[in-house]
Amino acid sequence: MADDIDDLLDEVETKFCAKSPVKKDSSSRRREDTNPFGSKSKKPDRESHPALSKKSSSSKKLASEDDDLNSMIDDIIDGPEPPKTLQRQNSQTSTTPRTTSISQRRCNPVYLGGSADPMGLSSAVSQRMCDQLRCTSCDFKIVAFDNYEWDSTCEYLFFRNNVPDFKKLSTKLKKRKGCRAYACQCMWRSVKTVTKVEQDHQLKWVCGKHSL
Repeated sequence: MADDIDDLLDEVETKFCAKSPVKKDSSSRRREDTNPFGSKSKKPDRESHPALSKKSSSSKKLASEDDDLNSMIDDIIDGPEPPKTLQRQNSQTSTTPRTTSISQRRCNPVYLGGSADPMGLSSAVSQRMCDQLRCTSCDFKIVAFDNYEWDSTCEYLFFRNNVPDFKKLSTKLKKRKGCRAYACQCMWRSVKTVTKVEQDHQLKWVCGKHSL
């Protein structure tokens, strides 16, 4: 009886407990079939696939160009420092505050007067003797000396050579209280009473503007 049971177990074990071969998963088999390069362990050969070789060479070229560009940027950043004088000028320019524009006005009308008459900006309501006169002929600023008048022997070359030096001009100046001696390099006048410049047609004197 016991022998029969042992024989039966041996037969069952032989038929049903033998190792069956492992079947490949259908999904794994499908991946292998669709793999253009063969099995999983086999890597693509660059020589047999020129597209991969071109991609690799282009990547190396781009990396080389990036290195060259980075090197150029480093050279610019690490370049020589500008001269100290230039640095100082730039710092002064950046720290210097902007000055506001100064308004300027001209006399209207333009007056000449004696030493007792106030000087400054003239207007319709303020009669002042212009102290910013300029000649449009010789392009010189007019000089004025209070309590003096010009000698009658004055001539063009004297003023041409000596204006605006008072020491040299004083050789032709005579003291006269209340009078004011005007001159540029081409014209001269001795004035004691208020006079409009426009009334003297020989004078090319204009107001050179007053800063307010």
